[in-house]
Amino acid sequence: MVQNGERHAVDFVRKKQLAKTKRPSRMACLKMPALVSTRLLFLFGLSSPLPKLLRVSRTGWCHRNVLFYSQVRQDQAPLTLESLGIKSQFERKEKITKTNKHEKFKQNSAIDVPRSKVKVVNKGTRDVSVNKSLEDETALFAAKSFSELGLPPLLLERLESEGFKVPTEVQSAAIPTILKNHDVVIQSYTGSGKTLAYLLPILSEVGPLIDKSSKGNEEVGKKSEIEAVIVAPSRELAMQIVREVEKLLGPANKKAVQQLVGGANRSRQEEALRKNKPAIIVGTPGRISEISAAGKLHTHGCRYLVLDEVDELLSFNFREDVHRILDHVGRRSNADSHGPNSQLARRAARQTILVSATVPFSVIRAARSWGHDPLLVQAKTVIPLESVPASRPVNASGPISSSSSNSNPQPQAAIQSLPPALKHYYCVTRIQHKVDTLRRCVHALDAKSVIAFMNQTRQLKDAVFKLEARGMKAAELHGDLGKLSRSTILKKFKNGEVRVLVTNELSARGLDVPECDLVVNLDLPTDSIHYAHRAGRTGRLGRKGTVVTICEESEVFVVKKMQKQLGITIPTCEFTEGKLSMTVEEEKKPVQALK
Repeated sequence: MVQNGERHAVDFVRKKQLAKTKRPSRMACLKMPALVSTRLLFLFGLSSPLPKLLRVSRTGWCHRNVLFYSQVRQDQAPLTLESLGIKSQFERKEKITKTNKHEKFKQNSAIDVPRSKVKVVNKGTRDVSVNKSLEDETALFAAKSFSELGLPPLLLERLESEGFKVPTEVQSAAIPTILKNHDVVIQSYTGSGKTLAYLLPILSEVGPLIDKSSKGNEEVGKKSEIEAVIVAPSRELAMQIVREVEKLLGPANKKAVQQLVGGANRSRQEEALRKNKPAIIVGTPGRISEISAAGKLHTHGCRYLVLDEVDELLSFNFREDVHRILDHVGRRSNADSHGPNSQLARRAARQTILVSATVPFSVIRAARSWGHDPLLVQAKTVIPLESVPASRPVNASGPISSSSSNSNPQPQAAIQSLPPALKHYYCVTRIQHKVDTLRRCVHALDAKSVIAFMNQTRQLKDAVFKLEARGMKAAELHGDLGKLSRSTILKKFKNGEVRVLVTNELSARGLDVPECDLVVNLDLPTDSIHYAHRAGRTGRLGRKGTVVTICEESEVFVVKKMQKQLGITIPTCEFTEGKLSMTVEEEKKPVQALK
């Protein structure tokens, strides 16, 4: 017993001595780096049992790091770069990077903004450092002749021979902009010359009229593929564009352009593509998409894609065909040509041109999606499309101001497309007397070329019969007619063989008959936009024109509503004794015949 007790006492003494030799000194503990505790914090996180571990030890270094940990816990938030004092360095670097990118963007910008027009605007956290309105009243937008716009000599000769001498305002703005390889949206009122505004710069780079002296012989010789595709929503507009191109090319070069429209023999069109090898294709979405899907239309090397009347092409009926055209005509200029898609890499970078009398939100969205940094081209104005609010329509004279932000976009769009030099009237009569009132209106104004609009196709034939029965040459035009019949009727109307063309909404867009001096609404248009497009068939290219709406007494309120929406005056009138007489108090003088 005594021996066992002594043995336990000896063991106890030895253990106590060993404990004393292994315990670190207090000074050694104080010299331990505080970095150890920080690493433990990052290692275990807030959910670890580290606080309990720290509370176990009573050494000074533990107390000091428990104090640091407790300060973080008091904020009830996880550790961040900001809490460690590191975030400010990253912020400074990020600001420097953004500044360099912004300076690089301004240096590489295709449009030089005058310093006097640079304006810094602080809006929230976003900096807008450029006043994007690039209005220029210099000689560029007031060109006296086409030679000032940089067109090649051969094209200038063709313009002069066809009687084109002075460019319109939208042509003066659009032609130099397109020649500088910008994607554009051309917006101007109906009849202002938008077709030539995009055809002339295209013909400057495509086809037989290009300046061959400034280009290599190899480059000119190898261009045997399609280089421009122009899409129109109707056969009439497509055929009209083809006639304009043929007029500019001349009789010897007509094969450089070909139309692909529905209603014609598809096999013949495919054979003409193979045989003539045209440089320019003009057609409707359905036929272009159809021939492309059959593998008979190769447009991957195309340089220009034009969507005329783009607001109409955005409708549901054309959606699938238009998307196929966009996918197969070249590639967007900013698309990645070095990616894994080798087929896309082989395509040419196209220039996208959208044309419309109105620019609603749908057109703005399409232009941003299909083009690369597109510009909005108007008369005397070229501005980046990014500066246009997507929720508002575009005014004919520039971006919408904040004061009109609450305006209805539909009437605003109608005002944009309405030619300025028009006179508007309405006449009240019974429904059975409308055609006879039309005849008396034509005689009273001595109109030589008249387009009369009706809503129902089946009523067109009756109206034509009544007019011809009274000795007035008339013809009907609608979508149920064949391609040849429609082409023949339009040719007779333009030549003056037909005095009154009775048609439906088909002809409200794109039909260009400069000689038309009178538009008559035998049936009311559905809204102000349709009224504006109908009215745009007269008063084209600055000419004078008259619009007369023939309605019943119960329809007068609709005319008054459109008058208010369009911001124009539509007085009432009567046709008596071969004259148009005003029935309003302030204007009772007879109106002279049109000249």
